[in-house]
Amino acid sequence: MSTPQATRHDVIVIGAGFGGMYAVHKFRELGHDVVGIEAGGDVGGVWYWNRYPGARCDLMSVDYSYGFSDEIQQAWTWSEQFAAQPEILAYANFVADRLDLRRSFRFDTRVASAIWDDDARLWRATTEAGAVLEAPFCIMSTGPLSIPKDPDIPGLDRFAGELYRAQKWPHHPVDYAGKRVGIIGTGSTGIQIVQEVGRVAGELFVFQRTPSWTLPMRNHDLEADYIAEMKAHYPAMRRSMRMNPTGGTRPVTTRPFFSLPPSQRRDVMEHAWADGGHTFLACFSDLLSNPEANDQVADFVRDKIAAVVDDPATAEALKPRGYPIFARRVCLDTEYYETYNLPGVHLKDCLADPIVEITEKGVRTEAGEVELDMLILATGYDALTGALLAFDVRGRGGRRLRDKWQGGPSSYLGMMVEGFPNMFATSGPNGPAALANLITIAENDVDWIAGLIGHMQATGQATAEVTPAAEERWMDEVRALAEHSLVRKAKTWWVGSNVKGKPEGLTMYVGGFHKYREACEAAAGDGYADLVFEPAMEHA
Repeated sequence: MSTPQATRHDVIVIGAGFGGMYAVHKFRELGHDVVGIEAGGDVGGVWYWNRYPGARCDLMSVDYSYGFSDEIQQAWTWSEQFAAQPEILAYANFVADRLDLRRSFRFDTRVASAIWDDDARLWRATTEAGAVLEAPFCIMSTGPLSIPKDPDIPGLDRFAGELYRAQKWPHHPVDYAGKRVGIIGTGSTGIQIVQEVGRVAGELFVFQRTPSWTLPMRNHDLEADYIAEMKAHYPAMRRSMRMNPTGGTRPVTTRPFFSLPPSQRRDVMEHAWADGGHTFLACFSDLLSNPEANDQVADFVRDKIAAVVDDPATAEALKPRGYPIFARRVCLDTEYYETYNLPGVHLKDCLADPIVEITEKGVRTEAGEVELDMLILATGYDALTGALLAFDVRGRGGRRLRDKWQGGPSSYLGMMVEGFPNMFATSGPNGPAALANLITIAENDVDWIAGLIGHMQATGQATAEVTPAAEERWMDEVRALAEHSLVRKAKTWWVGSNVKGKPEGLTMYVGGFHKYREACEAAAGDGYADLVFEPAMEHA
């Protein structure tokens, strides 16, 4: 029996990023009553929140955009090969306007709980404001990167200066001129901030704990002739993306590293460095499986760092060591290393001189206090699972998702969880997630979920749930693939090591998007044999 104040719908979608936006559109098109819930004030997901200086996507614009609507991709024109945050957010707003998505969303609304009602066979979502929404189906489009994580450093609340979190950046301009600015964190976000703020701050102090691998982006404006060609060939490109391990247009190769003599390998790497972007991974097929090949590419990049950075000690501290290149997210930059040649930019190597605490005046390391006017935190996210565990999710029999995932997340195709009927995730843990194009993944996942719900309607089924055996088989495949990948050898958010107390393990499918898509198609083509269904109740 419904709660009296509840509003009833067919589908609840949590999140208004690119996955949630497409889910709302897809299910509305199929005739469902859909309600979306979003904590932010508008669409865009991570791009609504990530307004920090230099924020930019490291996937090419042609990849990081929807392919489901030719009308939209013909009407929208990208200005750069790698789009900046304002343009990506403008694109999200453009799509929302074209499809009239906002009428189905409740913005500035946070979910406190999502609980399955066994008797009523529906999900009941309660917001922090006390509103109750009910629907047979709940789609978690919360995104892999949406729960910011503060550094585990004492005294953060004592700092008396300006304090900014990259993932919750203010909507007003921030002035750095003449100020002593500190930044903690040198992942992709920190790198983008450093190369922007370093040019305008009075002084910039970069507190680096683990150096990241970063390659030149070589971004450029898109010329009109190329844009016309791109739009003319979008259908073929989208088909190609679905068959690509990356879910994008980035080239791939079957050529092993040691199949070429040293001089030719060097030529290939020099060409990739000059081209920029993620072309390195397209050079050789075994960079994430052959440690010796990986070592040689890593040495090549370290040599490039030494050639760019003037001060030898700074260059050495910036060189990543102790984990394979590409095992930690490889960033793309625009003169990041050159920034350290500016007189007002100072690298603080926290491996040699660890941070002790945040003080009222700044940051204290073992060597002493660095006084600051402003402190920026670029310390990442509780990724992949964080957003799904940020509120109370309970499945059949009241079982909590956080209890089921206490030892690490288990799921089926990254979309379904045993014991949680009619609950689906887009770009969820144990799918390709951050290892492929998230928009391509989201479109694939939403389409698969829609196909399943359509099958249920056609066959008179009320609930669908993955069997324990099927979930375990998928997890066995995820784990087996991870065993052969160097990705698991780095301490990163990819394996959960950036969050204290979080179970560590690679929670992504590393077989490539094309193989993931094939697995999804096979599961549907087999009549959803991995799922158990409950028929709809007959009404007298």
